[in-house]
Amino acid sequence: MNPGQHLSAADAPLGSAGLGQPGCPPEAEALRGRVRAFVRERVMPCEPVLDAGGDAARTALRGLQAEAKREGLWALPLPEEYGGQGLGLPLYAHIAEAEGASDHGPAALGSAPLLDVLMLARHADDTVRKSFLRRITGGEVRTCYAMTEPETPGTDPGLTATRAESDAAGGWVLHGRKWFTSGAGEADLITVLARVDDEGHGTDSLSLFLVPASAPGFRVVRELPVLGAGGQWEIAFDGVAVPPEHAVGAPGQALRIAGERLVLGRVLRCLRWLGQAERAFDLMCLRARSRGQSAGPLADRQLVQQMVFDSLLAIRTTRPLVHEAAARLAAGEDARLETGLAKVAAARMLQQVADAAIQVHGAAGLGPDTALPGLFRTGRTARLLDGPDELHITAVARRVLRGYSVTSRTDPPGR
Repeated sequence: MNPGQHLSAADAPLGSAGLGQPGCPPEAEALRGRVRAFVRERVMPCEPVLDAGGDAARTALRGLQAEAKREGLWALPLPEEYGGQGLGLPLYAHIAEAEGASDHGPAALGSAPLLDVLMLARHADDTVRKSFLRRITGGEVRTCYAMTEPETPGTDPGLTATRAESDAAGGWVLHGRKWFTSGAGEADLITVLARVDDEGHGTDSLSLFLVPASAPGFRVVRELPVLGAGGQWEIAFDGVAVPPEHAVGAPGQALRIAGERLVLGRVLRCLRWLGQAERAFDLMCLRARSRGQSAGPLADRQLVQQMVFDSLLAIRTTRPLVHEAAARLAAGEDARLETGLAKVAAARMLQQVADAAIQVHGAAGLGPDTALPGLFRTGRTARLLDGPDELHITAVARRVLRGYSVTSRTDPPGR
């Protein structure tokens, strides 16, 4: 595989179908175009190297980050006080689609640590904020978030087994294991969900702790390939000492803090999945137009036209759901229902569009010469990330049904 293999169609302009981005404010359009060009012209050609990991990937990523800084595209949504550009969610939502067309786009452009920076800015000790936030925003310190555990359902944090025992100096000692922790193998700081003093099941005793990867007792156990791709890790905490100032937020407040980042994180994922679905759509349409058979091009086949139509319909109907969730979240309103709808719709949409693109490509869509296997893999894993579809479906349905009264014949209330 060579670095240019993903370029054949992934970097092509949008076709005459004009996926575009309805509703994108004029003040965001030019910036979106610059980000889109950077991702397609700089990041995508490096994907084979970045996907492989190791020293070559680290060198390539540092080069991309330096280019992003030179072009004024670095850390667009991160707070200005810590070295970011302070682009608010209403505008950044339109940029995030273009940035997320590649899995490596957020890291290359410096927006990947947004959730950690916001969490630490709001809830960390002043010493931690002064020591780390500018360095995280600048790309000098890499972060990850460890919540999921082996043998413990990720949808039930009340069963968290990792524990933090208080010590005589007012700090904590961590024992436990986490897995499917994104980026843990390269991280310098890990935020860990743990149960304080092993107080049994439930959520009232859960707290968050910031652990340096250099701390004695921290251990990277193994990488966990997801459908053949790396980037997820299992890690262990074998008596890791944590100073008191490295507790994030008040004791017992972990789920409230986690909830803040989860809602925004789900919206950001959905926006990035839209960008990846557009990429798959472009590939499908270019293949349909360029692939000829004895009876004519694939684009003339009604079944291919049906896949193009269904894919465009899925993208166009999902985008308003995602942007509605982003708008409510930016306005400080309750966005749980909208986020649940958007998360399920966007995950299904990406899997559908990537699958259709593979079908139009035939065997070529299964191999290493296009980005489609990776896009399909992301679409499939999307239905489990940040809570499985079933969790969101149940939560949304229950929320809706609470607005209906079995004793009333009148019209049901609104939200």
